Amino acid sequence: MFSADSHTPVAAGSPVGVASFADLGLTPALLRAVADKGYDTPTPIQRQAIPAVLARRDVLAGAQTGTGKTAGFVLPILQLLDGSTSRTPRALILTPTRELAAQVAESARTYGRHVDLKTFVVFGGVNINPQIGALRGRCDVLVATPGRLLDLAEQRAVDLRQVQILVLDEADRMLDMGFIHDIRRIIKLLPAARQNLMFSATYSEDIRSLAGRILRSPVSIDVAPRNAPIELVEQHAFAVAKEHKRHLLVHLIKHENWHQVLVFARTKHGANRLTEQLERAGIAAAAIHGNKSQAARVRALQDFKAGEVTALVATEVAARGLDIKELPQVVNYELPNVPEDYVHRIGRTGRAGTEGKAISLVSPDERGLLRDIERLLRRPLPLAKAPEFEIVQDTQRPVHRQEAHAHDGRRGVRSHGYGHGHGHGHGKAHGHGNGHGQRSHGSPAGERSARDAQGKHRQRPARRDRPGSAASLPRVQTFGPRRGR
Repeated sequence: MFSADSHTPVAAGSPVGVASFADLGLTPALLRAVADKGYDTPTPIQRQAIPAVLARRDVLAGAQTGTGKTAGFVLPILQLLDGSTSRTPRALILTPTRELAAQVAESARTYGRHVDLKTFVVFGGVNINPQIGALRGRCDVLVATPGRLLDLAEQRAVDLRQVQILVLDEADRMLDMGFIHDIRRIIKLLPAARQNLMFSATYSEDIRSLAGRILRSPVSIDVAPRNAPIELVEQHAFAVAKEHKRHLLVHLIKHENWHQVLVFARTKHGANRLTEQLERAGIAAAAIHGNKSQAARVRALQDFKAGEVTALVATEVAARGLDIKELPQVVNYELPNVPEDYVHRIGRTGRAGTEGKAISLVSPDERGLLRDIERLLRRPLPLAKAPEFEIVQDTQRPVHRQEAHAHDGRRGVRSHGYGHGHGHGHGKAHGHGNGHGQRSHGSPAGERSARDAQGKHRQRPARRDRPGSAASLPRVQTFGPRRGR
């Protein structure tokens, strides 16, 4: 069922004789909860992880997002803890985001509805006092984000000396340089003798090395090729100038009749700015990132799931734990700096056997990031020419339409983006030959967006186009990949 040797990987697939949850050795109370959820057949990660955890082995598990890995550790933890009680946590589950913490806690409560165990969740962005009060009562399973847990520990509101099982969910993010110091501080508060479990969709060699310092003779489980994206996700990449990305996104949402799209931006400020731009274009949008209050994040996610918001703009840290059933498409408005994050992003769609689509908008300065992603995936993501789309002012007045097939006899002169590689392919050669340069395309916000993203240009006043001026006339534009790509 699982390997007994240190770091010996368990082969992907279903172990012989395992056809149902009952074959995994779960108790009747847990089997009843699983049946209540409508599940009868365990997923590959569940088939391999549950027996390993029940055997009290440390586990390093890699599984694609949306394959049921939460139940893979929650179910056996509930069984190991059932039959005894404690006023202090005996299982600690750490997650990188509030949304994921809330979802894991909800899963623990759902699967534990027929056992006498108490699950509690703590995270930042909300008043700490109610959490302090709740922790004075009984708590068997504690789900937490690292920062808030340390705040509670410093106030001596939580006692971690009885923790028997530690789980790092989304372990690659939990162990990167943004979290490793908090994790080390938390581990010092735990008993030395404990069971350690790490679950994630991606593992770099550096992360595996760090995991080796925490895990003891772990069972290593890989139910899919390392860092492989979900096969059901249809992936596309469009070449587009940075300052035109928002216009292409608006075009895709409106002309493809998208009703629900998750858009990833690289920064909190960029997510807020894009949300405002989408709203001005008549698209219901909301942003979700670390600077938002928990109430605002919950409300945005609820509105998105209910269909009241068409575009949910998220940053990387908020991307983990966004579980949206049957999400049809994801857009990488900006490519991630870390290629493994691309896997997590597109993993928000194509979940639980459903098909999904992931579209990346790639500007010239992101070509290196695209190559990093291709190396990780071990497959090319060819850049396609973007469809025709309008460049529209924030007032929603059309300025000009891209004409991919027209060139007015001067190759590349008015190329926006990097369609033909004629020396004007970096988003800075705009409308040569009309005497105006057309720097802002009638949209000062577009110019500011490009400069803000570069982080090295101070804002300069942009000339507002007058009705009937040359800059407000149709322009010949092409958006496409470099030649030979």
